[in-house]
Amino acid sequence: MKKILLSCFTVALIMTSCKTKTDSTDQKITMQLEAKSGSNASGTATFVESNGEVTFTAKIKGLKPGVHAIHIHEKGDCSAADATSAGGHWNPTFEKHGKWGASEYHKGDIGNFTVDASGNGSITMSTDEWCIGCDDDNKNIVGKSIIVHEGADDFITQPTGDAGGRAACAAIIK
Repeated sequence: MKKILLSCFTVALIMTSCKTKTDSTDQKITMQLEAKSGSNASGTATFVESNGEVTFTAKIKGLKPGVHAIHIHEKGDCSAADATSAGGHWNPTFEKHGKWGASEYHKGDIGNFTVDASGNGSITMSTDEWCIGCDDDNKNIVGKSIIVHEGADDFITQPTGDAGGRAACAAIIK
């Protein structure tokens, strides 16, 4: 009887430990975008990590209609009026600037999204090249920032993509 109880207790403990470990990998960070450089931009940016993949979603309003770039920048600091305090594009692997998924690109080169006539736009992407708070400096997005640019990324100009000024900023903080 004692062996059976001990075995049941051990199985229950293992099952509980496994469940806790699985649940702890699901993480979410949502940030409010702050208008910068005299823009009227606002909105939210959300990162959700589940099963080793991070999904990013941004919903932005108050921008001029057209194509705008959005990037992860190297510092989680939006204190400057023009968001230059966020530094340059996050590029822990020292690649050339480019289009996400091309032969070379920064880990922060998210890309472009379209804003409609009402000033609203959104973008969603998923990748296993990012993580939320992990120990890998080449993947960890915490402590960086999201920057929405006034113009489109041309995916060519080094190191910025010639995307223009910084219309909105949000620090990626847990």
